[in-house]
Amino acid sequence: MTNSTVNIETAECVIPTATTIKPTTNLAEESPSINNMSVEEYAAKLETEYNFSPVRLDLDHTHKQRMLDAKVYNPADELLVLERHRVRELMQVYNSTQATPEGILKRRALLHTMTRGRIGKGCWIEPPFQADYGCNITLGENVYMNFNCVILDCGKVTIGDNAFFAPNVQLFCAAHPVNPLTRSKGVEFGMPIVIGNDVWIGGGAIICPGVTIGDGVTVGAGSVVTKNVPSYTIVGGNPAKILKVLSKEECEKEDREYEARKAAGNAYDDWTPAPKGTLALPKV
Repeated sequence: MTNSTVNIETAECVIPTATTIKPTTNLAEESPSINNMSVEEYAAKLETEYNFSPVRLDLDHTHKQRMLDAKVYNPADELLVLERHRVRELMQVYNSTQATPEGILKRRALLHTMTRGRIGKGCWIEPPFQADYGCNITLGENVYMNFNCVILDCGKVTIGDNAFFAPNVQLFCAAHPVNPLTRSKGVEFGMPIVIGNDVWIGGGAIICPGVTIGDGVTVGAGSVVTKNVPSYTIVGGNPAKILKVLSKEECEKEDREYEARKAAGNAYDDWTPAPKGTLALPKV
């Protein structure tokens, strides 16, 4: 499987080294009858084959609900320990898969199991990948994550359609008290993270607890995003600040130009896909 690299430059900043573009086809989705099994059937097969730790609906869900409600909870709760152990078992198998037709179906089935079905079509996550619980993640359609992405989902993580993650992107819902005496007692809380549609997050970026990133955002490589990011902006730095505001209308216009070139068979001739129209930079 070959990889493609894209570099985009703007007048004010260089957007991070690009993500590796996912394959244009997903064998597991185009051929769901590999081994005469659907993704759901294959997921059930893997549950039995690897004897993953079971989903325990019978255990007390009080601390899990507190965690998902962004309240202080006990991370040593029996159910939470079991769910963390389960996703590590899943990811150990996932990260050992190969990009063969059966291996791709296996990846899809494991992601389906991890998210408990909350995954859209066309998702592609390069191993290795790690999650804290996995079952608190919702993936939209055509989500792509490059190598070594980490999601600490002790809060709800919602990722929109067409989101691209470069290598080493980290999403951290986990938070601890800043009071060191309380923190040392193991108290934790989690805050949700929301990633909008058509977002590109550059290599090594960190998204902090409670952050919402709007649609059409680009996050520069190595950025630490500590606050909400409005739609159609480019942000970068530590802490991340707005570097450029994109015109949604100009983006849509250029996309129509691309589609016209594509229809004419010259989509890649003397053309750079970087929106030219921008609004005034805000004062920071």
